[in-house]
Amino acid sequence: MDYTLPEFLAHAIALEHEAAERYLELADMMEAHRNDEVSQLFRDMVRYSRMHHDSIVARAGAMELPELRPGQYRWRHPPEAGGEEAFDYSLNAYDALRYARENELRAMQYYSEVGQHATDEEVRRLAAEFAAEETEHVEALDDWLARTPRPSAPWHDDPHRGT
Repeated sequence: MDYTLPEFLAHAIALEHEAAERYLELADMMEAHRNDEVSQLFRDMVRYSRMHHDSIVARAGAMELPELRPGQYRWRHPPEAGGEEAFDYSLNAYDALRYARENELRAMQYYSEVGQHATDEEVRRLAAEFAAEETEHVEALDDWLARTPRPSAPWHDDPHRGT
């Protein structure tokens, strides 16, 4: 997965844009469930994703970046856009945090892999920097998960039902 610098920056910009969109959706869902504390965390993550997006755009400066259409990205789904399972109206805070963590973990792995295979020194450097930022996000979500009550299994999913 070797990228030119413009290709890498175009992918990183798209990744951060998608992350901000997902976090905004999660924040709105948590707000609808009156979980204001987790909603605020997700709104903070929207802000961080947008700041990272803007800093990547600034790094690109006058560099001409490719305009990639969905089929031209080097991923099937953006790393920070998990499946639609998170957008069930009954999603609880714990599962929303797990979903967000999985997205951040995929982004971290994506940047790490890019850095490992890059032949361009600047791509390697930026990919390592971006992977480190995503690692911080994973760790922050781990902290939130550790102090968020884990929901009990719904009756139909309870493995001890009927025993």
